[in-house]
Amino acid sequence: MTGTLTRPELTAADRCDRCGAAAQVRAVLPSGGELLFCGHHAREHETRLRELAADIQDG
Repeated sequence: MTGTLTRPELTAADRCDRCGAAAQVRAVLPSGGELLFCGHHAREHETRLRELAADIQDG
């Protein structure tokens, strides 16, 4: 059996790594790490995350 690794949906318990607000966006880095952002910080850092080839997943 083959499986696909998926990340769980964001919940109310997930918090922005910058300010602690409710996370709305998950950015998965090519190295495998992930960052969670509120909408404000996701927009602020979107350009750089795209430069790093991050997989950006909304809510």
